[in-house]
Amino acid sequence: MEEKFDVTGMTCAACQANVTRVVSKLDGVHHCDVSLLSNSMKVEFDESKVNEQTICDVVNQIGYGASVHGASQNEQSGFRKEWQNRQDRVELDQKKAKQRLVFSLILLIPLLLIAMGPMVGLPILEGMEWMMVSALTQLILCLCILFIQRHFFITGFKALINKAPNMDSLVAIGSGASLVYGLVGIYQMAYYFGMQDIEMAHMAMHSLYFESAATIVTLVSVGKYLESRSKAKTSDALDKLVDLAPKNATILRDGKEIVVSSESIRIHDIVVIRPGQRIPVDGKVISGTGYVDQSAITGESLPVEKNVGDSVISATMNENGSFQFEAEKVGEDTTLAKIIQLVDDAGNSKAPIARLADKVSGIFVPVVILIALITGLAWFVSGQTVQFALSNAISVLVISCPCALGLATPVAIMVGTGKAAENGILIKSAAILEQLHSIDTIVLDKTGTITSGKPSVQGIKVYKNISVNDFVSIAASLESGSLHPLGQAIVTYAKEKNIKVQQYENFMNISGRGVQASINGHMYLAGNKRFLEENNVILNQTVLSDLDSYASLGQTPMIFVEDHSVIGLICVADTIRSTSKVALEQFKKKNIHVVMLTGDNQKTANAIGKSLSVDEVISDVLPQDKESVIRKLQEQGKKVMMVGDGINDAPALMRADIGVAIGAGTDIALDSADVILMKSSLLDVVTAMDLSSDVIKNIKMNLFWAFFYNILGIPVAAGLLYPALGLRLSPMIGSACMSLSSVCVVTNALRLRFFKPRIQSEEVETYTMQIDGMSCGHCAWLVKDALMKVPNVKEARVDYNLGKADIEYVQQVNKVALKQAVKDAGYIPVEYKEEKKMKKVVTVDGMMCMHCVAHVKDALSKVEGVSDVEVSLDEKTATLNCTDDVTDQMLSDAVINAGYTVISVK
Repeated sequence: MEEKFDVTGMTCAACQANVTRVVSKLDGVHHCDVSLLSNSMKVEFDESKVNEQTICDVVNQIGYGASVHGASQNEQSGFRKEWQNRQDRVELDQKKAKQRLVFSLILLIPLLLIAMGPMVGLPILEGMEWMMVSALTQLILCLCILFIQRHFFITGFKALINKAPNMDSLVAIGSGASLVYGLVGIYQMAYYFGMQDIEMAHMAMHSLYFESAATIVTLVSVGKYLESRSKAKTSDALDKLVDLAPKNATILRDGKEIVVSSESIRIHDIVVIRPGQRIPVDGKVISGTGYVDQSAITGESLPVEKNVGDSVISATMNENGSFQFEAEKVGEDTTLAKIIQLVDDAGNSKAPIARLADKVSGIFVPVVILIALITGLAWFVSGQTVQFALSNAISVLVISCPCALGLATPVAIMVGTGKAAENGILIKSAAILEQLHSIDTIVLDKTGTITSGKPSVQGIKVYKNISVNDFVSIAASLESGSLHPLGQAIVTYAKEKNIKVQQYENFMNISGRGVQASINGHMYLAGNKRFLEENNVILNQTVLSDLDSYASLGQTPMIFVEDHSVIGLICVADTIRSTSKVALEQFKKKNIHVVMLTGDNQKTANAIGKSLSVDEVISDVLPQDKESVIRKLQEQGKKVMMVGDGINDAPALMRADIGVAIGAGTDIALDSADVILMKSSLLDVVTAMDLSSDVIKNIKMNLFWAFFYNILGIPVAAGLLYPALGLRLSPMIGSACMSLSSVCVVTNALRLRFFKPRIQSEEVETYTMQIDGMSCGHCAWLVKDALMKVPNVKEARVDYNLGKADIEYVQQVNKVALKQAVKDAGYIPVEYKEEKKMKKVVTVDGMMCMHCVAHVKDALSKVEGVSDVEVSLDEKTATLNCTDDVTDQMLSDAVINAGYTVISVK
């Protein structure tokens, strides 16, 4: 089993390494991951050999505190409360660190003035008569500062006693040695005063190291305070996610509406949602209707209509309408809570690159203590004074604290995973984040990944002496029992044409092949060529020729059979996302081998693959066979990423080195995929790889400077440059350098907060062109193929029934080239017009609440040609984009009919 623990008392990478070491040594512990940033630990262990209490005990024995996560809470708290508790702890720690720093600085200033003032011409407590007063004052001020910063000594010496020294041990030894040496100096002064030897007493006064003892802990606390402030910023992305969830919600109890905290909603509670309210938990609509903005979770740009029976997701916004839904997933089971948990776990997990820092940190502190001892003894033996030798030894101790080493990786990982979440990319672990940029092969499922997943009917051919509508009726009736996107496209086509769907009997779905059922006493089969051959259906040369013809156009032909006789074909094609083309171009630039995996027949798959310029096409693949394709690629030594929809592709996602579920929020996707893309765009795969590359570069930079700093700093602090250059570091400068190094590493990691996707979706504009001469799906495909070859055209949706083509393009498009392309295909372009968008601002009077805002937005959105409506209650305005044929009067009428007054339209 796996259990999460809260760990207290960790201050540096050595602490993290010590806790990891002792827990990993326990018999039965399989894996231990300790996070310095979140003060937590995840342990995977065998319950029959070790338990939670044993794990806590071994951590407590080496000077730290450990408890099972959440054990101190009386009841299960929601993710918001848990996150708030964590933030409160961070703020409290930061507040305490600030208080310690401020009080220490207030006391340190007079201490430095007294101790060092005479050296710079400030005669404070100067003269023989003030020597003891000065010494005792320095001692008192020093003791006060050390008491304020006593946590260094408590944790440092406790860790040292338990043979697990850490950063606090180095600070405690260095500062403590300065204090002890100063106390010896005071005793010497008192002795020489008693002996009336003022000269020796004066010499002893120069041995007081109280200002060094106090300055060391104070400067280290400056670094720790700045660290705490910087580390708090690493959770910005999680803060934004948590804030998506509403604090309160309205539910029905005993027929009455009551307002409760979102955390207290229980399964089966009825939640009431009105315009402008966020949905607190996952559930299913039981009454009413609404338009829900799901962009924060799924990336969909337009609100989705929700009716009875539809699912709603936590943290989404109801923009219009009112409805009630039954809570199905609450607390930590909601979609938002799972997303937050994934991001948090990934940020606290450990990348393979971090193992190096852990190994070094585990032996670093004992080695530094040994180097400090050797340094002191070497200088003393060489003839230097005790003061000189002690100063160098203390400098080695304080300049070598491994704070920067411990922060180099986790801060970058935390910021990187948080930034990914901001862009709708959920990465499950730091190891996955590290591997993303090193992938050399990407396997893409076609349907729903490269394509939109919403295929449409492109052509119909009937072989039997029945009408097209009767044939479509049979086909739609047969496919109404199938959930396959191709079958659903036929059902949707029948509904659009108002063609009746009949009842079927004995329905059977054969995965990856087709369906069969009885209708009106006849046995029907529908599916691909392989399925019909398996059922001994003979396909004549005409049918085979038509199959090849349609497949070569990139369409998927479905064969329909009545009582072993072919009655017709329906060809279906899926539209390729414009973002997929851009993403594939980026994969090429990264020298990644791209494989398209599809269940389509070879000719159809090759036609689509050729249009996309993929490197390899693997066709006729059943869902259960996709995993073996991934395995074969891995056996060739390739590092494989599989991108699929997270449901049928689950085995392949698990098998791949990195599994990516695109546009998925399902439980299966969350379980099987390593990366979850909340938006349905392959460009997010490119963004994830770019982010991975930036994070790893940042980590390597941090580790280099952390190692380089210590490699350079220790010899200088030990005084190796003193004989040749007269250069040495005082303990005060060493402690300042140590603090500065930690702050620099954290600040460098925080640069990742400014990461932005390098490839943005291009702004697409649309032409609508009327075309004469098209009579079937084959005609439409020829026109589309011709238009897609025109530069800057990203998509062309051709409807032969309406005789038009909607052409999406970026930048500028050659209008003459569009016209000529249609002519070359053998058809007649009648006219074309550009849907130019203009921005307008409508000033509205009479809006009083968010309900009014929703009414105005709904009214304007219904005006044909209007899009992107944004209504501001504070400014009393509605800002929108519209085509040039939308008049000011049309906008005014829409608002007035909704019951509001229009002041102006600009």
